[in-house]
Amino acid sequence: MAQNATIYKVELSVSDMDRHYYETHKLTVAKHPSETEARLMVRIVAFALNAHEHLEMTKGLSTDDEPDIWQKSLSGEIDLWVALGLPSEKIIRQSSNKAAKMIVYPYGGKVAEVWWDKVKNGTTRFDNVQVVNFSEADMAALEKLASRAMKIQVNIQDGDVMVSVDEHVVYVTPEIWKRAA
Repeated sequence: MAQNATIYKVELSVSDMDRHYYETHKLTVAKHPSETEARLMVRIVAFALNAHEHLEMTKGLSTDDEPDIWQKSLSGEIDLWVALGLPSEKIIRQSSNKAAKMIVYPYGGKVAEVWWDKVKNGTTRFDNVQVVNFSEADMAALEKLASRAMKIQVNIQDGDVMVSVDEHVVYVTPEIWKRAA
């Protein structure tokens, strides 16, 4: 029998001084049985980094034709496609053709670096693709913050990210490996 997803209730307050975006989002996040808490936290931070009134978590790992997060226009076009992990060059090409902009958030330390060395030359032709890495240390620190009910404050300024849950604070420095044009 298949395991069910674990539900996380998240109140996410975003103060993004870089984009002048200040809002609180109440999220119900389903953690797939194969998903780690570290990946779940990266998904929440990726949501905060791209926060918008139309941004949504999707079915993610349980479907092949949806990203982890997306933003659709009022007419249904995909404005933003956010993928986590280490997608193949083929997946990046297909996904970037479906959206105005695609952001990939790889993670996993050395494994992510090896993946990037393998796909970076092939991604240069995709002007709408951005790649932003989370270090292994950032992942480990974020994972420690995870709980089933969270009030998360994310402050973003000059590309630096401060994530706080209760009295615990983690500073994350996303590393931009490729910028979208």
